[in-house]
Formats: sequence, C-alpha cells, structure tokens
Amino acid sequence: MAGVDPGRLDDQQLMRELETIHRTRHDTLLYGSNDALRTHNERMAQLEGEYLRRNPRRPVAAGRTREGARERGCGESAAPRT
Repeated sequence: MAGVDPGRLDDQQLMRELETIHRTRHDTLLYGSNDALRTHNERMAQLEGEYLRRNPRRPVAAGRTREGARERGCGESAAPRT
C-alpha cells in the first residue's frame, strides 16, 4: 500500500490527504481498475480512521443523522449552521 502511515502525519497533512482522496474518489470509482479501487478504499479507510481516532468528539450536524435527515425539508442543507 502506498502512502505514509496516517498516524505519522500531522493534523494539517492528514487533512490534505483526506481532501485529496475525497476529490479523486469519483474518478477512481468510475474509471479505476479493480486494484486501484481496492487500494483507494483501503487508503481512505486508513485516513478516515485516523481522523476519527484524533477527533472522537467532532461536531455532527443534526441533518447528517437519520432523524435529522427525515426532518430536513427538500433543498435544505445538512451542513451545520454557523
């Protein structure tokens, strides 16, 4: 597997890696080989797992829960309001 162990990345590097992997996800799904998609899945899981480990109390938008999604009206954003 390519890439630095996520546990060795500082917070800024981890966020950059997450942004990159999420940005490339769609193309990998549509056009990547099975091996490329498998590698992408594994790397994404590693990076996201590390993010969650470091941020166990991250804010969760009410609209991103099942109950919140049911209550959210059509066209309403699920992003937290600031």
